[in-house]
Amino acid sequence: MVFSSVIFLCIYLPIVIIGYHILPKKARNFWLLVASLAFYACGGPKHLIYLLSSVVINYLFGEFVAAKERFSPGARKTVLIVSVIANIGSLIYFKYTGMLVETFGKMLSRNIEIPEIILPLGISFYTFQCMSYVIDVYRGQEKAKDILHFALYITMFPQLLQGPIIRYSEVRDALDEPVITPDEITKGVERFIVGLAKKAVIANTLGEVCDNIFGITAGLSAPVAWLGAILYTLQIYFDFSGYTDMAIGLGKMFGFTFRENFNYPYISRSITEFWRRWHISLSNWFRDYLYIPLGGSRTGNVYVNLLIVFIATGIWHGAAWTFIIWGLWHGLFMLVERAFRGRSLGIKIPAPISSILKWGYTMLAVTLGWILFKVEDIGEALSYIKVMFGAGPGGYRAFDTGFFLDARLWFFLIIAVIACVPWAQVLPRRISSYIAQFGESDKKGARIARHACLLILLVISYIFIVNTTYSPFIYFRF
Repeated sequence: MVFSSVIFLCIYLPIVIIGYHILPKKARNFWLLVASLAFYACGGPKHLIYLLSSVVINYLFGEFVAAKERFSPGARKTVLIVSVIANIGSLIYFKYTGMLVETFGKMLSRNIEIPEIILPLGISFYTFQCMSYVIDVYRGQEKAKDILHFALYITMFPQLLQGPIIRYSEVRDALDEPVITPDEITKGVERFIVGLAKKAVIANTLGEVCDNIFGITAGLSAPVAWLGAILYTLQIYFDFSGYTDMAIGLGKMFGFTFRENFNYPYISRSITEFWRRWHISLSNWFRDYLYIPLGGSRTGNVYVNLLIVFIATGIWHGAAWTFIIWGLWHGLFMLVERAFRGRSLGIKIPAPISSILKWGYTMLAVTLGWILFKVEDIGEALSYIKVMFGAGPGGYRAFDTGFFLDARLWFFLIIAVIACVPWAQVLPRRISSYIAQFGESDKKGARIARHACLLILLVISYIFIVNTTYSPFIYFRF
């Protein structure tokens, strides 16, 4: 079950929300836990046992490393190491066994049967949350009240499959006293509708054409290849950020505040800035639990530390060598930007032009990187990139851009590009001064108009969901 499905919107969500708000406060956490487990079971019932085992085992790890008065520092540290190895080991087994067996077979020039291992939904997200909890408990920063609180923290359905990756400290207080007010619920509903539209209307519409382009095996022209790359660049952003918006909105409906995960990354003017804006919770996780423990920028070789982090980032995203190369691709740009940070090349360029050039360089690097993300075979990914730059095989071209780029796609492309820019931040003074001229009645009218627009957006999203069978769950790969 995914957020952008009829069953979720019309059956599951109303039942869970109504039950949560009519039950006594003491029963709400248990209700939400049961509802979250039911949500997970709809997508992967075979792995519900593994999820519950992961919750119980990591809770026990946390209890052990928290008992300073009962166990020596050495014993606690040993258990911490065991917990990290166990969690990473589970990721390796479920996500990378097939890739490792296949690679080993190719090295030996033998056909080794690849075991069929079904990947548990959301394993990368909840495994990282489990690890962060045990590490924070070992550091003396956190401690769950009981196993119910910890289980709900890990399995809470708004963020279980899609993120953001939250820390226990972010929901600790809300697990006892959730902040439930009409204003917060309203904000949550609004945020959910925006996220649903991002996913169901924009991402799915662009993604369907994108898949058709990437599915062309011969006769692909450079303009069509660029169109496919641009479509995927937009699709993956609106898919990821849309799910995050829905998760944040759902959290608010139940009294929880989740961190922002995407902050308009496509306005970045460097890869460094891009990673401050893209998948923020993942970037912060690697910073706090890998980069800083490695030495960060203070001890050791900062360039090696950064490269390790980005290799790990690539590995986290998927079980294919293209993901590792994608991580290296971003890591190398980060190293170059760090090496040249604060240095002048001796060329004076006007500020507006400089900003455009920096943005263009960043978006080119990001877009090319997404090809490695989309195409899991290295050879096919490189062939696609060659076509983009006119270095592909010559001969007959099966399609031109006009075949795909009709009026409908143009409309959604323009909407997507406009939605990539934080206009409220770009024009804050003008908007504020304009709104200040209104009276209270006008402001009330503006609120009504806003709610009407959101209602229309919800109806449009629902129509798209009902009338299309194309709704890929990209997060399944993570």
